[in-house]
Formats: sequence, structure tokens, C-alpha cells
Amino acid sequence: MTLYRIGELAKAAQISERTIDYYTKLGLITPESRSMKNYRLYSHETMVALERINQLKQDKYTLEEIKVLMAKWNTATPETDVSDKLVELELHMQRLEREVKALEPIINGLKPNQARHALSTLLPQGIACIEAIRLLLSQGPPM
Repeated sequence: MTLYRIGELAKAAQISERTIDYYTKLGLITPESRSMKNYRLYSHETMVALERINQLKQDKYTLEEIKVLMAKWNTATPETDVSDKLVELELHMQRLEREVKALEPIINGLKPNQARHALSTLLPQGIACIEAIRLLLSQGPPM
């Protein structure tokens, strides 16, 4: 297994060493072990976690929210594949809600005909998604 010192990890992840120190202090990432000279050593899984953190930051999650989500993902077991998918859906829905809120000023500025046209285009797709999720949730777990 390849282990990275902070500088190597920072270069590979294209973030600063200071950011890695900060994420470690917050508990978002943890070193795999320590070297003989007491350097923190990070695994490839840390690289995956950093990519996930970066994506969540781009989706406007706070570091505290990211910490909670990362904790959920880290406690997952192979039997929780469905649970993982639901967490992904929840994250996606939260991101969509944020995007809709960001669009509200634009939507409010539309003329009635423009708004009607936009809604008539988007409404069938949104209803189909909601119906699919409702159907999945009503079926319950497979027997």
C-alpha cells in the first residue's frame, strides 16, 4: 500500500499542505500511520476523501456539513448499499434545492408567458422523478 507524506498528498490532490493540516485537525481526514521520523502518512483512501470533500465544497456544503456526511459514509458497511444510494439521493436533492433557491430571483423576474413556458418544460420531468422516488420508497426492501 502506498502511503503519502503531507507534501506528496498535497501535490497529488492539488491542494495546500495547510489545507491538509486543517482537514486533519477537523477530523475530515486521518493519517493511516506515522513514519519513523513521526511524519503523518496518508493512504490512497485519503485522496478519495479529499476529492469527495472538494466536490461537496463546490456544491456549497460547509465543512461541518461535510464532516457529518463523511462520518455517515465512513460508518457504512457492505450491507448498506441501499442506504448509500439514499444518502447520494439526499445529497443530490439538497444540491438541487440550493440551485432552485439560487434561481428564484431569476424566476421571479420572468414575464408570465416566460414563466409558464419554463414550468411547462420542467414540470413533467420533475413529476416523473418524484413519482419514481415515491414508487421506490413505497415498495420497501426486497424480500
